[in-house]
Amino acid sequence: MIRLDDSDRDPCQTRVVVAMSGGVDSSVVAALYAKAGYEVIGVTLQLYDHGEAMHHRPGACCAGQDIYDARTVCERLGIPHYVLDYESRFRHEVIERFADSYASGETPIPCVECNRTIKFRDLLETARDLGADLFATGHYVTSRALPGGGRGLFRPEDENRDQSYFLYATTPEQIEMLRFPLGETTKPEVRALAEQFGLKVADKPDSQDICFVPTGRYTDIVERLRPEAAEPGEIVHLDGRVLGQHSGVMRYTIGQRKGLGIAASEPLYVVGIDARQRRVVVGPRTALGITVVRVDAINWLGDEPLAEATEAGREIFVKVRSTRAPVAGHLAWEPDGAIAVHLLAAEEGVAPGQACVFYADGGAHARLLGGGVIRRGKGAFTPLTRDSTMMASVP
Repeated sequence: MIRLDDSDRDPCQTRVVVAMSGGVDSSVVAALYAKAGYEVIGVTLQLYDHGEAMHHRPGACCAGQDIYDARTVCERLGIPHYVLDYESRFRHEVIERFADSYASGETPIPCVECNRTIKFRDLLETARDLGADLFATGHYVTSRALPGGGRGLFRPEDENRDQSYFLYATTPEQIEMLRFPLGETTKPEVRALAEQFGLKVADKPDSQDICFVPTGRYTDIVERLRPEAAEPGEIVHLDGRVLGQHSGVMRYTIGQRKGLGIAASEPLYVVGIDARQRRVVVGPRTALGITVVRVDAINWLGDEPLAEATEAGREIFVKVRSTRAPVAGHLAWEPDGAIAVHLLAAEEGVAPGQACVFYADGGAHARLLGGGVIRRGKGAFTPLTRDSTMMASVP
């Protein structure tokens, strides 16, 4: 059974704002609340405009066609629909930061930044202005009351659709108002519900890639906004040998093997990026293993204070990539006062700019404990000066 709200509110007296992207998931959420007798308002964000070419690109979201689809669903359900122009703030909060991150040699996650700022800060505030009691989205994550009070987020029923990784920055205050009805369903069940509700988006393809990249080539946007990220430089082996030239640090990420454009007698992987010296550092796969992940900008959702959890070496499970299973580790202080996650087993491809997301355990319905931004970990390799050899660095 899908839970829309686990409080004692009367649906007829409860106003719900639903963030509608024009896709099947958020459309079904709006339909579920409307059919259950809630007062529902659909809100869609205008985040960018790439012109008519975007309207027919499968997997593009928040563009003209998607706004039309959301409006059509609201008309079908008989609920009001508003389109909000968030282009300026989206450009500043998400696109500009995305370009900055690549230009500094990191690998960003724009969806996390969008959720943190645009959706669950700005749009949630708009929902409050509209008099909403609840704010609902189509994310696949579960929200429920905690035994000691408050609410928590948990991994969903459909592990293949788990979006908890992208929601680690959601605050306790926001979680109180947020609802995610699809956390206890699977994608096939959602499409079946869309059919039952007579929604034309029932067979609409899922969003893919980065929503604001019309061609699928993120480097086009980064080069336009931060041309220095496309400046050529050296591809250097860990032992100091210059193996070739690259056409911009923005084209590389930690763990990358394909597309290096160099000839070598052994498989080589990107193990470090020095944006200041425009160097891409490569090495064998054994150089990719990370056991200590330094994390900053942490959002902590555990019951005890973060400092207390770190001091106690709180055991947690973490994801260092959205598609990976949680792995065991514990929180710890570094000598310089930074917080790090010490992993029980080395992880490969741990890239600065990605998220390190914390869970209470490694199970299918584990509680989300927050997370932060990966900076660098013990075992990561960084270049020194132009003529020096490479060495392991423990920042």
